[in-house]
Amino acid sequence: MSWLTNASPAQRRALAAAALGWMLDSMDVMLYAMILPAVQRDLHLSSALSGAMMSATLISAAVGGLFFGWFADRLGRTRALNASLLIYSIATAACGLTHTALALAACRIVLGLGMGGEWASGAALVAETFPAAARGKALAFVQSFWAIGYALGAAITALILPRFGWRAVFFAGILPALLTLWIRRSVPEPALFQRDRLSNPSPLQLFLGPLARPTLICSTMNAATLFAWWGLFTWTPRFLSLPIAQGGHGLSIVNTSTWTIVMQLGTFAGYISFGSIAERFGAKRTYISYLLIAAAVVPLFAAVANPWLLLVIGPIVGFFGTGYFSGFAVIAADLFPTPIRATAMGFVYNIGRIASAAAPYLIGLISEHHGLASALLITSAAFLLAALIATALRPTSQPAT
Repeated sequence: MSWLTNASPAQRRALAAAALGWMLDSMDVMLYAMILPAVQRDLHLSSALSGAMMSATLISAAVGGLFFGWFADRLGRTRALNASLLIYSIATAACGLTHTALALAACRIVLGLGMGGEWASGAALVAETFPAAARGKALAFVQSFWAIGYALGAAITALILPRFGWRAVFFAGILPALLTLWIRRSVPEPALFQRDRLSNPSPLQLFLGPLARPTLICSTMNAATLFAWWGLFTWTPRFLSLPIAQGGHGLSIVNTSTWTIVMQLGTFAGYISFGSIAERFGAKRTYISYLLIAAAVVPLFAAVANPWLLLVIGPIVGFFGTGYFSGFAVIAADLFPTPIRATAMGFVYNIGRIASAAAPYLIGLISEHHGLASALLITSAAFLLAALIATALRPTSQPAT
């Protein structure tokens, strides 16, 4: 961790801002996934409609990511990060005030706008604050906080849901609003952004000339991984809590939360180790390896029946089924230059969210006819497809400046 101990105070503050923002983004995702069974019962939602609500959030997140990427390239990384955090924290808390499916869906759509903007602005902030030698490890560190937020969401649900109901769980989502006060006061814009901001490139550069190829590859590759991730992890809590007679594992909400937290230990390790593994074997090779192993372990997770074996396979699913996102952040940051980096990263990440929006709905729909375990196998195929697309990536000799 010498890269972190040698970092300047400004670099550490930027790292903390992006990491905490990503953690709280993840926490919100987990809150919805964990309370989904309670929401279904209270609002009388089918599995398909519940999945469609998450799909609408993902489409909104794609729009938000595209907008805030452009916003970050024009007005600053920290301003975009602050605005996105404020929107999704207020919208999350507002979900707790809803009493109809339509009102909840509306709040989730607004929430998605802010959620989509956080990744691009935070990743660009860190990529431009740290030198090229430390960039991969810094981005992997930020990505690892997704696991912490996911576990935090599971813990909050286990504490609040049995006592106060699902609406109260959403009120914890106001926490990111407090973070914006500190970011505004303590985190400066990167010097690299300040130097290159006046070049004002057109977003059309992403589709023309030398940037067209990496844009196409990153977009389609990430679409496949996001389809797999949202399809798998939106429905995992439901799969764990579903009665055994209906094809699930019949775990209580506390046991489901426990399994989720244990799984996040593996997820955290997968995130944080990616930079070190990629340093030795290369980001492209490591990224593809993670995806191939993820494709192999999902069928094992769907087939395992013993609760103790679930605790063993959970960290493995988390390690490989999520850790590759650290690689995507490194790959995308290195492929695009500073003046258009946030726009590019916002586009290639969030265009994938549009494609992935079909996953929660599709998994829910198929599960109604063939069972949730069979439906989850679709995500294994998506992991494999992403690995095949990633083989077209060209290794970069120098990170983009």
